[in-house]
Amino acid sequence: MSAAPALPESIRVFERGWLSSNNVLLVDEARAALVDTGYATHAEQTLALVRHALGPRALDLIVNTHLHSDHCGGNARLQAQWPCATLIPAASAPIVREWDEARLSFLATGQTCERFAFTGTLAAGERLALGGFDWEVVGAPGHDPDSVMLYAAGPRLLISADALWEHGFGVIFPELEGESGFAEQHAVLEAIAKLDVRVVIPGHGKPFTNVEAALERAFSRLAWLRADPARNAKNALKVLIVFKLLEVRAMTFDALLAMLENAASLRAAAQQLGPRSAWPGLLRELAGELAKSGALVINGERFEAPAAAV
Repeated sequence: MSAAPALPESIRVFERGWLSSNNVLLVDEARAALVDTGYATHAEQTLALVRHALGPRALDLIVNTHLHSDHCGGNARLQAQWPCATLIPAASAPIVREWDEARLSFLATGQTCERFAFTGTLAAGERLALGGFDWEVVGAPGHDPDSVMLYAAGPRLLISADALWEHGFGVIFPELEGESGFAEQHAVLEAIAKLDVRVVIPGHGKPFTNVEAALERAFSRLAWLRADPARNAKNALKVLIVFKLLEVRAMTFDALLAMLENAASLRAAAQQLGPRSAWPGLLRELAGELAKSGALVINGERFEAPAAAV
């Protein structure tokens, strides 16, 4: 396993897992900021990590790259601990202000997020001073239409959220609803390719330096998904099932089937793969594939997260 790339002393990455996104702590004389806050069930752990790192200092600012629950689920807990400012993507501001649960992604994905407030917004082209560096806000639609990345030209760092991982990128959710997402994801990858990036800090997984190889893999995967959109739908269902099991540890077949039928994003994905009458068989097929890969354990009519999964 390769060593993690060196980062400036003012930047610390808390590498989490697949239930909680990575948290990026940036500290300078002016303020301490955290980019993305993880999932709600890990909020106390997120708080403990930040408190340990900051010592007597307060957290001054939360920055959310996008508002999927694994990136903003710790917002409310951190805001309760410190009176910190919070910046969210500008396009998401109206639905957060109104806490419009029909348009927020949490119910649609069968996930949870405690209501939080925000004090400002982020838009492509704006700049932020964090950790002693100047960061440009870069639009990153595709995985989420409102998502942004942060790029610092000085240290050549990119906080890419779920637009680029070392081995792929996040589910292209707009395509599940019949909206455009593949084209936007392709444009984001092209935009990253034009930046001078030494280290990528992804939303999940360790920071990495082999940016060209990661982009090549991402372009290849995107082409594979675009060739047959059902592949994106099937991948989305697998990801959302595994995510839910990471949260609750075990569910019955009937409970998972009910989630598939009631959560809008899962339902939209299933509709791309077959009629409602075929969903029980689809769910068992997907569970079998996930069990074969070690992502879950089938115990009779119960689906369980692997013991080692976090």
